[in-house]
Amino acid sequence: MKVNIEKLVFGGQGLGRLDDGRVCFVWNALPGEEVELEILKNKKTHLEAVATRIIKPSPERIEPKESHFLSCSPWQIMNFEAENKWKREIAVETYKKLGGIDAGDLEIVSDEKEYGYRNKMEYSFVEFGRKISLGFHIRESRRYIPITVCELARPEINEVALQLLEWINQNQIPIRSLKTMIVRCNQKGEVLAGLFLKDRLQFEHYPELKNNFVGLTVFYSTHKSPASVPTDILYQAGLDYLEEDLFGIKLKYGLFSFFQINVPVFERVLGDIEKFAFGDEGTGRDLSVLDFYSGVGSISLPLAGKFKDCVLVDNNEEAIGFAKENIEAVERDLTLSLSYKERGRNTVICVAAEKMIELIASDKVVIVDPPRAGLDKRVVERILAIKPKQVIYLSCNLSTHARDLGILKELYDIKFMKLYNFFPRTAHIEGLAVLIRR
Repeated sequence: MKVNIEKLVFGGQGLGRLDDGRVCFVWNALPGEEVELEILKNKKTHLEAVATRIIKPSPERIEPKESHFLSCSPWQIMNFEAENKWKREIAVETYKKLGGIDAGDLEIVSDEKEYGYRNKMEYSFVEFGRKISLGFHIRESRRYIPITVCELARPEINEVALQLLEWINQNQIPIRSLKTMIVRCNQKGEVLAGLFLKDRLQFEHYPELKNNFVGLTVFYSTHKSPASVPTDILYQAGLDYLEEDLFGIKLKYGLFSFFQINVPVFERVLGDIEKFAFGDEGTGRDLSVLDFYSGVGSISLPLAGKFKDCVLVDNNEEAIGFAKENIEAVERDLTLSLSYKERGRNTVICVAAEKMIELIASDKVVIVDPPRAGLDKRVVERILAIKPKQVIYLSCNLSTHARDLGILKELYDIKFMKLYNFFPRTAHIEGLAVLIRR
């Protein structure tokens, strides 16, 4: 089956139309191309497919770096200029269609680093050639493809992942006992890793912590629990946290704490929040901030010198534990550098944001960085009812971002909007909006 590709759509596929009128969403396809398909899903309303042969290639097409690119970064097939162009066009269409927002000439920001940017990777395992290999899911399948390294990951992550894989094969750990592995690192290249086993195994020797490999935990995780959800700790060595420096503030986070994947681009986000929400002079010391979905405080705490006080709210216990430590360190530093006399200006609460909506007040600046599902309906309703003076909304899912902004714009003006390419070579886009109460 052949099809001509019209455009790229939200999610990353190319869109084509069949002779019977059905839409076809195609991986490994670019606008203007004629491609031959392998059908992955055949539904009444549409098809999902992958292009197996490019009959007429786009001038924007380039050779992907990896054979497994469809599993991790399906936009390796186009040049970087085209990627940013299509991300901007998809975003403008999404905001208009789902939020009724005319985003106009929307800017997209990138640090131009196409590969080696991810500071966290999660791997599965697969048997390959009588050995265990790292594995990624084959797109639209329950099967896995073996990989060696991933070009998206920082090199320190690839190095430690291969070290752990070698230890797994030396100890002949069977595939039935292996679940997943998380490896993450900071900007200094220090690496933290967690290995999840489905059996309570013990070993005479464990991987050596050397060079920048600073911490390893081996977890027991039952067969029934989701991936990377621990039941018990079987072994722990070295540190159980990393530190990242953001705007001169050191923040701790752990293996399970949410932290931004692409720190250099995230620093650009913080710079825009500082400028457009708290002013160029940074003198908003009379402002009180509410940081919903706060994680370890990666948005509010680096900017803590710009406002009077802050309440951080998140339902991840590990993240909240580190947020408490981060608050203590920030307040200590602010006391020394800014001569603040008061202490305990900031606090943290471990509970879901939608269960603490009474904290939303008219004199607050509300920061939200929700998961892909976007803001809970109760949070949106409370904002509309109480009308806090500003809402700073960072989103990892433009469809729910557009939906929520479309509702909030009834009472708020969108002072600032920008896109950020946190995940080069993928279709993922992050958006920031600063809203001002009318």
